[in-house]
Amino acid sequence: MEQNQPLRTQQTDFVQEKHFGLTARQWRAVKVFLQALLYLSPSIVLFAAFVFIPLIRTFEISAYITDPIGRLAKFIGLLNYSRLFDTEVFVNSFQRTSLFLAYTVPVTITISLGLALLGNLRLKGIAFFRMVFSITIAISGATASLMFLYIYHPTVGVNYLLSLIGITNMTWLVDQKTALLSVSITTIWLQIGLNTVILLAAMQTIPEELFESAMIDGANSWNKFRHITLPMLSSTFFFLMVVDMLAAFQTFTPIHIMTSGGPLESTNLLVYSIYREFYFNGKYGFAAAQSIMLFFIMLILTILQFVFVERRVFYE
Repeated sequence: MEQNQPLRTQQTDFVQEKHFGLTARQWRAVKVFLQALLYLSPSIVLFAAFVFIPLIRTFEISAYITDPIGRLAKFIGLLNYSRLFDTEVFVNSFQRTSLFLAYTVPVTITISLGLALLGNLRLKGIAFFRMVFSITIAISGATASLMFLYIYHPTVGVNYLLSLIGITNMTWLVDQKTALLSVSITTIWLQIGLNTVILLAAMQTIPEELFESAMIDGANSWNKFRHITLPMLSSTFFFLMVVDMLAAFQTFTPIHIMTSGGPLESTNLLVYSIYREFYFNGKYGFAAAQSIMLFFIMLILTILQFVFVERRVFYE
């Protein structure tokens, strides 16, 4: 007992020792936090320089009228925001963007699911098939847009093939009825590769025991797909839905290269409208207000998905 007494006294003194008014336990927690900040500091600096500071600056610019070279001239508060839904360009851009999301997001996920199911089959040469459908991951948006410009060319590409069966005069990119759909097809093609790889990886994590048990119970392929595969992929579907929606909102390159917002503003999505208002029309405050509105639209839709859609998601 007497030998253990000095050890207990040292432990008590260590616990009661204070650093800058903190106990030893609190001081260790502070050191761990500071060490974590040190490791995160490169990312924090980059996010501050390219995300947080520009966002704050955009909020500031949106509350002003600017001169032709972008200097803040007159404070007008929320006037730029109140003008948004009274401006035909913004209303049209919002409608076009909503339609673009309806074209791209569900179709991309559906096609990707079909390709993932094919890629998950145990067939000879399936590795080559997987490589083919995933190759779009390595293709940039600019390259894909140039490829589809030739595909939609009036005399070559898909129009030439259609002419062989008697279908002519398909003006894909110069008709306001088909231009947005044509750009949507390009965007879908770009997104399919990554979505398919993600879904295929998720499928391969589903335990085989579930399918074996269902087979013993007499379940056919459709029942196994409906009651096992789809529920087990629900978290992946939710992830892809959020990511694809945000990517669709930010689509710029195909619009810029293929249509420049035309014809007749039929492909003038919100991001491209902001670009034109800022760089061509010199309406810096109004463009900033549009970008803030786009930010809040994306934020609200993402929150709604987490609140209402995630409830149906099954996490293993």
